[in-house]
Amino acid sequence: MSSDAPVTFLTQDAYDRLAAELEALSTTGREEIAKRIEAAREEGDLKENGGYHAAKDEQGKQEARIRTLQHLLKTATVSEAPESTGVVEPGTVVTAIVAGGEEVFLLGNREIAVGSELDVYSEASPLGAAILGLSEGDSATYTAPNGREIAVEVVKVETYNGQ
Repeated sequence: MSSDAPVTFLTQDAYDRLAAELEALSTTGREEIAKRIEAAREEGDLKENGGYHAAKDEQGKQEARIRTLQHLLKTATVSEAPESTGVVEPGTVVTAIVAGGEEVFLLGNREIAVGSELDVYSEASPLGAAILGLSEGDSATYTAPNGREIAVEVVKVETYNGQ
């Protein structure tokens, strides 16, 4: 991993929840899928066996989630949300005027805000990259995926309190 790769911030609660999910998927989750695949295999012809193909698809999705969790947990920085100093950084709640409308969102990983009403933008997203390091009152523009230039002004930066 290169030294300029973005660091993912996770709260201890988010880290513990993701570690428990990884453990469950890696043990009982894999066992359950294997049993479903074996039961479907015993039904006969695999070419037209919908249950078999559904179980194999689910297995693929589960293995992808396991890999994602392993990488995230291995590379994350676990700490409390940073105390806001008025500067946009991972783990802060940002109020910004984006394309003329006010938005309130968490800058960071969506895994932090599970159960929260907040939208979450990654610091690697076009919006996140444009505002990272800006202070309250600063403005910037970013290029949306459709190629449009979008203006953004940081109005307020707050400490994320888990809600």
